[in-house]
Amino acid sequence: MKPLPSIIMALFPLWVVPAALAADWQPAAGPLKTRWTKDVSPTNALPEYPRPQMVRKDWLNLNGLWDIKLGDGTESKILVPFAIQSALSGVMKHADRMTYRRSFEIPKGWSGQQVLLHFGAVDWESTVFLNGKKLGVHRGGYDAFSFNITDALKGEGAQEITVEVFDPTDLGGQPRGKQKLKPGSIMYTATTGIWQTVWLEPVAPAHIESLKIVPDVDESCLRLTVFGSGSVEAVASDNGKDIAQVTGQAGSELKLSIPNPKLWSPDSPHLYDLRVSLKSGDKTVDSVTSYFGMRKIALGKDDKGITRMMLNGKPVFQVGPLDQGFWPDGIYTAPTDEALRFDIAETKRLGFNTTRKHVKVEPARWYYWCDKIGLLVWQDMPCGNSYTDKPQPIDKPQFKSELMNMVKNNWNHPSIIMWVVFNENQGQHDTEALVTEVKALDPSRLVNNASGNDDKNCGDVIDKHSYPGPESPKPEENRAAVLGEFGGLGLPVDGHTWTKKTWGYEGTKNIEDLTKGYEKLLSKSWELNATAGLSAVIYTQLTDVETECNGLLTYDREINKVLPERAAAANSGKLPKNP
Repeated sequence: MKPLPSIIMALFPLWVVPAALAADWQPAAGPLKTRWTKDVSPTNALPEYPRPQMVRKDWLNLNGLWDIKLGDGTESKILVPFAIQSALSGVMKHADRMTYRRSFEIPKGWSGQQVLLHFGAVDWESTVFLNGKKLGVHRGGYDAFSFNITDALKGEGAQEITVEVFDPTDLGGQPRGKQKLKPGSIMYTATTGIWQTVWLEPVAPAHIESLKIVPDVDESCLRLTVFGSGSVEAVASDNGKDIAQVTGQAGSELKLSIPNPKLWSPDSPHLYDLRVSLKSGDKTVDSVTSYFGMRKIALGKDDKGITRMMLNGKPVFQVGPLDQGFWPDGIYTAPTDEALRFDIAETKRLGFNTTRKHVKVEPARWYYWCDKIGLLVWQDMPCGNSYTDKPQPIDKPQFKSELMNMVKNNWNHPSIIMWVVFNENQGQHDTEALVTEVKALDPSRLVNNASGNDDKNCGDVIDKHSYPGPESPKPEENRAAVLGEFGGLGLPVDGHTWTKKTWGYEGTKNIEDLTKGYEKLLSKSWELNATAGLSAVIYTQLTDVETECNGLLTYDREINKVLPERAAAANSGKLPKNP
């Protein structure tokens, strides 16, 4: 696949940070850094184009130093998009209410166009103003949202954005995943406020609003829906050569026939390029570039009649880690795109073909790297009301809204093969109805009703947790058997821990001891795959997180706590005779 033209590193965003302000900023003194901490500054805070599957050439990155005022009246600078609790924000304090403010100028070349203001994610409730005019309110800590700010712009000069944020963390009933006001054990530091890229882009009055990309391997075609108004032209290409073209109307499903499709898989993550144009007569009024992978995920029977998870029509034993997506310097936000990519590349280097993104939704670039490097993703919905000192009633309408937004915001990524509605019984409610709605919204993927326990006998898999395990539930006629969590072998490494006091589900003595224990667990896992019909295993976990030291890597990603070659062999089923 050729590089997407607006994603490449040569395309830097337009921003200006006064030298004095940039010089004054420093990351706060957090408990632990990563090798990428030193690469972060007000002039390069996540400069990459944030939306790889719908790329426009012109844009303005608003990451960098903003003014912030906390609910207690404290004022300072904050480095966006790092949450206020993180060291990289420069603040590293907790607050449940805050107001962000910064100014910008519209590039002269944007004259006559509409201007969209995009937020990758703000946790949790955000009220946005431009030049004192209220643009709207968004609730949801994990989904992208936008405003058309054209009517609120001044004729020229500085424009001022204000974002008021409220986030109750575990004192509210909204989805929050592993965030807690008093972190400890399996719950971690909260994220409040802006934690993904903020940016602007100019568009025509009639423009492409979004895309829905569905590969159909059985019919050798791509099913494409372009949301907007007007006529559409779409062209698929492979290594720079156009291979398919279709025209039609926005809002209707279009089919691009893909000749002899090269199927996407972890072993061969082939991606096609896609160009989409919105037309007015012969004139192109808007265009975006994208990409897609041809792959099929479904249930099927193996040669013994056992229900399995099938990738491209074949049973593939899915072996992956639990990936919680926390960082010691950025908390919810990776310090750099290179760091974001590192976790995925390291997962592949360790021989995994799958990962479970655990009760967190990542920025679009994380899924882009999974698409490009080749990693199957189980995508959890962040839970609410889990492990809190003061349980709150679940906000059911909000949970459903954020669940549906999670699916719609991320459904174009070929790497995502299963939606996980609930983790165990944490905030579980209306399970059967929600599974039915997710399946109706996205019938191209599998759905896991509840990973771990409180199974409601619906969805595509029956999922068990077992520490250290492994165990296998019994496959059913219409549901495959998976082990959604197991393992948890612990090993703290001096100088690379968040706190002095740490824990793991089962302790080990050193790297050799952990590696041997890991080989035993994976040997049994592959045996269960062959004898009990187990379709997938998810090992806890990829990295240490705060006080938890049961990761394969330390929290700062500096030390690999298993011998990589042996772990990769075990994950691939190439095990010693007596592990």
